[in-house]
Amino acid sequence: MKITFNRLGALVAGLLAIGALSAYRLSPAHTPLVKFKQIVGADISFIPQLEAEGRKFYDNGVNKDPFTILKDHGFNYVRLRIFNNPRADSGYSPKGYCGLADTKKMALRIKAAGMGFLLDFHYSDTWADPGKQYKPAVWKNANNQQLQDSIKAFTALVLKELKKQGTLPDMVQVGNEINHGILWPDGKLKNLDTLAGFLKAGTNAVRIFDPRIRIMLHIACGGQNAESRYFLDNMLKRGVSFDIIGESYYPEWHGTPDSLKKNLTDLTTRYKQDVIVAEYSQHKREVNDIALSLPGNKVKGSFIWEPFSWGETFVDKQGNTNAFIKTYDDISKAYHISQ
Repeated sequence: MKITFNRLGALVAGLLAIGALSAYRLSPAHTPLVKFKQIVGADISFIPQLEAEGRKFYDNGVNKDPFTILKDHGFNYVRLRIFNNPRADSGYSPKGYCGLADTKKMALRIKAAGMGFLLDFHYSDTWADPGKQYKPAVWKNANNQQLQDSIKAFTALVLKELKKQGTLPDMVQVGNEINHGILWPDGKLKNLDTLAGFLKAGTNAVRIFDPRIRIMLHIACGGQNAESRYFLDNMLKRGVSFDIIGESYYPEWHGTPDSLKKNLTDLTTRYKQDVIVAEYSQHKREVNDIALSLPGNKVKGSFIWEPFSWGETFVDKQGNTNAFIKTYDDISKAYHISQ
């Protein structure tokens, strides 16, 4: 029987999934996980690259580690994205940024800072978002079952490596901005059963590895209630198990802060899951006021996206903190953010 290299890779991945999951199913959970009542977080996955390029950061004129700056201004959580093989020909980074080795180093820094850790699986070698969800190169020719096995294998492998160094994530995203699906074309939104199967492969892998880890489904529908409900209802109908609804909010795509508030208010009353604003940049105070003040305490907080280098950054081009950082001093004080 002729098996292509890519298919063989997927088959091996499936075998790894079975071995990795069974080996850790009953293993004791030694790694402590954190749980904050409310989250003020940041995705700072660019930091290793920025530091390698010589970037330094200053707060009130003092050179500080970016984790220290975050902590000093009320942040208690960090999100990291991870790609399957960023060094692939079509991958994110020839230097391997946001791959497993890079993620392990950053995870050590997160835990050393005493912060929560959200790990964002893209299940791609490069950026995944509503406009693109490219399969990892080695999964390109895999069939449906092989793709599910490969998702399980990669998820288990990453968690195993993080557990070995005592840095398990406290929360995991199974996919990034997945309201149009993952692993296109197979897992496009129109193929709801296939998409649900892929997501269940990821969520089940996390549950089996360590049921304490909270699982997020992350969609980019911050101000779009009908689209949010369509996705969530269809995944719940098909048995996808998750703990948190993550929403991206960018006003150019998702409307006004009021549209975000209306959507999140409905989601908190309609679903049992908690809600988090998983990405934003603008309207910093408004977004956090919404995320931290809605009735019922079901919106748990927010993650600003790459605030040291993208969008409305809270540092200038020389790396000095600017007026935006003071917003988080006010937020931390107003909502008694724990660290």
